[in-house]
Amino acid sequence: MSKNSALILFFFAVFLQAGAYGLTFMLPRLFEGLGSDEKAVGVMLMFTAIATLLSVYYVGHFSDIVGRVKMLAVGCTAIALALAFYGMAATVGGMTLIASLLLGFGWGVTYALCPIVLSQIITGELRVRFFTFLSIAVMAGFGLSPVFTALLESFGKTTGAAFFVTSLFCLVSALIFLLIDKPIKRHSLATTKSHKSKLTLTSIRAIFRSPAWLPVTMVLLGASVFAGVTNFQTVLASERGFNYSDYFLIYTITVVLFRFVLARFSGGGKPYLTISLLQYLMCGSVIIFCLISGNDYLYWLFAALFGIGYGVSYPILVAMAAKDADEDVVAQTLQLFAFTYFVGIFGFPLIAGWVIVEFNSGILLMIVSLLAALEASLSLKRAFSTS
Repeated sequence: MSKNSALILFFFAVFLQAGAYGLTFMLPRLFEGLGSDEKAVGVMLMFTAIATLLSVYYVGHFSDIVGRVKMLAVGCTAIALALAFYGMAATVGGMTLIASLLLGFGWGVTYALCPIVLSQIITGELRVRFFTFLSIAVMAGFGLSPVFTALLESFGKTTGAAFFVTSLFCLVSALIFLLIDKPIKRHSLATTKSHKSKLTLTSIRAIFRSPAWLPVTMVLLGASVFAGVTNFQTVLASERGFNYSDYFLIYTITVVLFRFVLARFSGGGKPYLTISLLQYLMCGSVIIFCLISGNDYLYWLFAALFGIGYGVSYPILVAMAAKDADEDVVAQTLQLFAFTYFVGIFGFPLIAGWVIVEFNSGILLMIVSLLAALEASLSLKRAFSTS
C-alpha cells in the first residue's frame, strides 16, 4: 500500500470515530430523556476526563509495546463499546459510568496517538498542513454527528439511535487502523523510529522548560472555552430560541472550509500573533452569543465567527507545540498537549454544568469569554516577546 493510500485511509478512520466526540454534545439531551440534568452530564464527563488523562499518560507506555496504530484500533473499539452502553442505558447510573470511562480511555488513545503517528511519517515542514487535514477529519466527524442526530430525531428516532449507529462507525474505524498498521510502519521516517513515546515526569519537566509550555497551557484554556460553548449548546440554544443543529452545521462548514483553504498556512511570519487575533475573534463571538436571543442571523454569525476563531487557530497551535518542543520529546509534548486539552474538554463541563444549574447560562458565557481573552493575551505576549 502506498503512503498516500495509507494516509487517505488514516484520515477516513479518524473521521468515522470522531463522530463519537460529537455525541458528547448530545449527552444533555440523552440524559434529559433519562430523567437527569446538566449536573449529571458534568459528573459523567468528569469520570470521562479522569479516564482520558490516565489514558493519555500511559498510552505511550502501551504503544511502545503494542504499536501506535494497533493502539488506535484498541481505542476505537473502546469508544464503540462506550456508545453502545450509552444507547442501552435506561437511567443514569452504572452503565453510563462504564460508558464514560470507556469513552475517556478511547478518546485519550486516539487523540494522543493520531498526531504522533502523523509526525512519524510527515516531515516537519509539512506538519502544519497535515495536522490541518487531521483536524478537518476530526471536525467533520464530530460536527456532523449532532446534525445526524437531529436528522434521526426528525424521523422519530431517539437520541440513543445515533449512539448505536456511531458505535458501528467506530468498529469500522478500528478495522481500518489494523489494515494500515504495516504500511504506516513501512513509511515511517527513520529519524522518528528511535524516539520512545513514554510520558514521564522527566519529559514533562523538559517540556515545561522549553517554549512548548505555552501551547500546552493555551490548549487547556481553549478547550475549556470550546467545551463551555459546545458541550451545552443544546441547552444554550434552546434557552435563546435557536435550533442547536444550526450551530453545529454552520460551525462545521466554516471550520472545514477555512482549514481546507488555509491548509498550507502555518500562521505567517508571526504564528502566535495570528493565533492571538483569531482567539480574540473567538472571544468576541462568545460575547455576541451572550447578547442575542431569537435572531437566527446573529446566531449563525456567532457560529461562523466562533468556527473561524477557534477552528482555524487550533491546528496552528498543535503545530507550534511540535515546533517549539525539543526534538527528542516531540511525541511526549503532543501527548501532554492532548492531556491538557482533555482536562479542558471533559473537566470544564463539570464546572459549566454546575454554573448552569446553580446560576444561569449567562454567567457561564461570561466565564468562557474571560478564558478566551486570557488565552488570546498569552499568545499576544509570546508574539511580541519573540519579535
